[in-house]
Amino acid sequence: MFEIFNNTDREIKEIDKLEKYIDFVTKKLSLEKAIFNIIFVSNDEIHDINRQYRHTDRVTDVISFALEDNKDIVYEDFRLLGDIYIAIDVAYDQAFEYGHSREREVCFLATHGLLHLLGYDHINVEDEKEMFDKQEELLNDFEIKR
Repeated sequence: MFEIFNNTDREIKEIDKLEKYIDFVTKKLSLEKAIFNIIFVSNDEIHDINRQYRHTDRVTDVISFALEDNKDIVYEDFRLLGDIYIAIDVAYDQAFEYGHSREREVCFLATHGLLHLLGYDHINVEDEKEMFDKQEELLNDFEIKR
């Protein structure tokens, strides 16, 4: 189960498509019993989050807080994955910069954040390839192309 929150004062037209896409992804990855949130925020809010929790004083596009990193907490009937924060203005700027739709960028960032919640990372070349290949596979399977 997932919920999507808009903590901005902007209308985010891509939310309907994102809901359908994330529903598809949770089924494909067998995450029907997983709980997580996707939260759209302003540049100021993600900057504050980045500074406070990652000690990085800049705006970023997506930040994930994985609750399963704490191995002391285990649930039997479900997985509590965590939260994904997406800066909507950064997402829109990146869509323009990369020459693809806002819809694709929003879905890409949500996928990226979700994979982080699942333990994927891109610190080294091998892990980056695995994570980015999985992102592209999920997006392509739902017909979200560049």
